[in-house]
Amino acid sequence: MNGTSSGSATLRAPAARRSFARPVALVGRSAAMNAIKSVASTVASRQCTVMILGETGAGKEMVARYIHAQSDRCAAPLIPVDCSALSDTLFESQMFGHVQGAFTGAVRESLGFVRAADGGTLFLDEVGELSLPLQAKLLRVIQERCVTPVGDTRPHQVDVRIVAATHRDLAAMVREGTFRQDLYFRLNVVVTTLPPLRERAEDIVPLANHFLQKQAELYDEPMRQLSAAAAGALQRHHWPGNVRELANAMESAHVLAQGECIELSDLPVRLQSPQPASAETPELCLTELERRTIAEALRRTDFCKAKASRMLGINIQRLNRRIERLNISTRG
Repeated sequence: MNGTSSGSATLRAPAARRSFARPVALVGRSAAMNAIKSVASTVASRQCTVMILGETGAGKEMVARYIHAQSDRCAAPLIPVDCSALSDTLFESQMFGHVQGAFTGAVRESLGFVRAADGGTLFLDEVGELSLPLQAKLLRVIQERCVTPVGDTRPHQVDVRIVAATHRDLAAMVREGTFRQDLYFRLNVVVTTLPPLRERAEDIVPLANHFLQKQAELYDEPMRQLSAAAAGALQRHHWPGNVRELANAMESAHVLAQGECIELSDLPVRLQSPQPASAETPELCLTELERRTIAEALRRTDFCKAKASRMLGINIQRLNRRIERLNISTRG
């Protein structure tokens, strides 16, 4: 990876940071969301590390952005890092940066994610996906608050606030030996849990309207309203993909709707018919659904991981980690 790629922050003018100072709202009126807002508002003015727990797609990054926007660091950037996409070989360059000529392809100096977040917030998304060697390197940065770019010998002090998120049970991983206990305690200072969308039904319609408003602004069109039938269908759906699935559904409905109102027929087909849980079939846990989804993607692509990762919308490193964690066969 070279200094011009999106995987590592290149040196930029200080003016680029001003774009981060913008308002962020947490949409929802459920008791759970009100509790999240309360905790987020309280910790925003502090410097402590925050851990956000919740299922994939539940909105953990939005909570992190809300905390950052309410803090005195809001004029500096929040830098999101997808920990599942960090490779062992490029971790130091991606996180700590590199000097020009540090390796083949390093045609310019790169700040790296940590230094790019200096003065602001470093958001470590899916921190539970880091390998043990990478956990050790991350721990050192958190403890010492300095980084040494690849090809440099001078440590650079950094002032960053750490907000981390994961859908994994880190305490269980510590017991299993797959997550460092010392890093766990460093990250687990203030912990808040974001419930899945299916457990906060009161938030579904407000969130849907929020996403429809965003689409209206994007296309400079009047906001489309939800019909009673469409709103009812949204509230009946189980939302395995959480808020991310709802956002995608509203984007599709806005684009396809012919009138001023979102009708039931404008929603994705999977939302148009109620699918009550069968009394004879126990509800599948999230882990089993994930295992079946990955196994089916592998089967459909003749067990080609590259094709399966594209089908699932994840990178191949994340796919490999999940195959290993879920003990999925990769042979036809």
